[in-house]
Amino acid sequence: MNKNLIPLTLGGLGIGITEFVMMGLLPDIAKDLHISIPKAGHLISAYALGVVIGAPLLIMIAGKYPPKKILIALMVMFTVFNAFSAFAPTFDTLFIARLLSGLPHGAFFGVGSVVASRIAAKGKAAQAVSLMFMGLTIANIVGVPLGTFIGHNFSWRISFAVVVAVGLITLLSLKLWLPALEAAKNRDLKSELSFFKKREAWIIIFMISIGTGGLFTWYSYIAPLMTEVAGFSPNAVTYILMLAGLGMMAGNYLGGILADKYSPAKASATLLVTMVITLIIVHFVSDNQILALIMTFVTGAVSFSLAAPIQMLMIQSAKGSEMLAASASQASFNIGNALGAFFGGLPLVYGFDYTSPAYVGAAMALIGAFFAFWLIKSNQTVEVGEKIPVTSFH
Repeated sequence: MNKNLIPLTLGGLGIGITEFVMMGLLPDIAKDLHISIPKAGHLISAYALGVVIGAPLLIMIAGKYPPKKILIALMVMFTVFNAFSAFAPTFDTLFIARLLSGLPHGAFFGVGSVVASRIAAKGKAAQAVSLMFMGLTIANIVGVPLGTFIGHNFSWRISFAVVVAVGLITLLSLKLWLPALEAAKNRDLKSELSFFKKREAWIIIFMISIGTGGLFTWYSYIAPLMTEVAGFSPNAVTYILMLAGLGMMAGNYLGGILADKYSPAKASATLLVTMVITLIIVHFVSDNQILALIMTFVTGAVSFSLAAPIQMLMIQSAKGSEMLAASASQASFNIGNALGAFFGGLPLVYGFDYTSPAYVGAAMALIGAFFAFWLIKSNQTVEVGEKIPVTSFH
């Protein structure tokens, strides 16, 4: 692994832990702060809202500075606000801390994606970006189960202290190992924002916001799916989530290869169609434990293989606005998180079983595939092998 990419992977690890560990800590936080679990669930929404707000806003503010300084500043924010979370005395203060913690998330991945693509070997930009997102998959395999265990057996506040420690290590690695790329000269914010006037920008945003929602209809309800339908004990859920995380890691690596070998748009379309098929299979086989475990790995792999292609698609479609566009894709991904959890829960409200969210996810992935094919037909994507423009850094 390229040593220069390690700081980006570590950043992804810390971000992944703080984003996903909340799902496992809700009962502990609810008990400690004397609130209901549904109210504690608002803390998940607070973080996602922070991502959506912070991703484009922070890039617009900080885009004129060198990428290394931007990433260090974002990680300082991330570390400080997670420290606030660890010491928050009330639900309201924790809600604000979670909102603030989400602000640097999308901007970090947006800037990090462009940096990774620039320092990558020729023809391997998407694989470099996938190494950054590998931090998210490692978080799901190790960090989230560890944080959940600590929260259950000691204190949820210590779980956030672990995130702070990862943030401090990331800051040190950014300082020591990340190359110092030049800042944008004669930056024109109005010109960068004009990207959002282009049709393909909104096609990609809708593709991500709706298509990746298919992942979250499945992942948001994987625990009751495995306990109520597959018949696993609640204690097995931690290991099942680790299996899903292993699938995500494998898929993330595969997605980087596909996006380098083919165009990111074609890779995204293919993977979204594959997600449709995968989620339909999940619906039919989840009552069989062996098949349920196999599909947990496969669905995690297929779903997360989209990470690098969609990020590269945004970067390559936004000449001169790469960082802003890449951060917007992260905001869109979190919109997909919210939409997937909401729409996936609707059939449960009306009395359908826990396999029904998979059908909703398949429908959302199919709509995402439609937007991907529309983009391909419009012939407005940058083909594989074409060098990513670097004018924004000169």
